[in-house]
Amino acid sequence: MTRFSLVFTAAPGHIDRMGHVNNAVWVQWMEEIAVAHWEAIAPRAHVDRYVWLVTRHEIDYRGNIREGESVTAETFVPDPPHGARFDRRVDFRDAAGKVIVSARTTWAMLDVASGRLMRIPPEVAAPFLAAD
Repeated sequence: MTRFSLVFTAAPGHIDRMGHVNNAVWVQWMEEIAVAHWEAIAPRAHVDRYVWLVTRHEIDYRGNIREGESVTAETFVPDPPHGARFDRRVDFRDAAGKVIVSARTTWAMLDVASGRLMRIPPEVAAPFLAAD
């Protein structure tokens, strides 16, 4: 599988009343890294032809960060797709390297021209399943 990483830093607008990153922000960061991974790995023709939407999030919160602190997010696609869907893992590690938020999200692929779900072709999945 091809792994992809980004660093996120908690800004004032990310912080909730408890003084740490709001749960909704973690979900936004999950989407941001998924899109960045897609755009970095997929051929331009695939990026132009297909779009992804989330159908499910399963998130484990084991810690958090405060304003000014950073996490390193790593994402990968652990298994081949099933029809129009595939699962993506995202792990967020704090400065000590501890996974503080871990998610498994399910994404579905749509054809931009028709707006319809479609089975993920092997050539679209292949770059994300290749060995690191």
